[in-house]
Amino acid sequence: MNGRFLLDTNIVIALFSREAVVEARLAIATEVFIPSVVVGELYYGAYKSVRVEENITKIDEFAASNTILVCDARTAQEYGQIKNLLRAKGRPIPDNDIWIAAIGKQYGLTLITRDTHFGEVSRITIEAW
Repeated sequence: MNGRFLLDTNIVIALFSREAVVEARLAIATEVFIPSVVVGELYYGAYKSVRVEENITKIDEFAASNTILVCDARTAQEYGQIKNLLRAKGRPIPDNDIWIAAIGKQYGLTLITRDTHFGEVSRITIEAW
């Protein structure tokens, strides 16, 4: 564990739900980053929820108080490589998750997720909380 974490959507949702294990692990983290793709997934969830404004406000505050990592040309290169390797193995995963993995690889971060399909991505460190 390197203390430099990239949070997947399901971990942010667990944080919003105040799950003790997630809060405890984040309390000892050195650095925490959020992929812009995750922020987009959170907003999508908010817009389809019954408490749209409340959820958008929560996401706005969360995004403003965290470091958001955006996709750039280097991320796109990582994405293309990951997607091609997954295709060759016959083990595709959702495109948004490939972007998230690409950001993790690009910055050498430990991806925190509960999605087991990230295990198909080579050369990325994953932890499940």
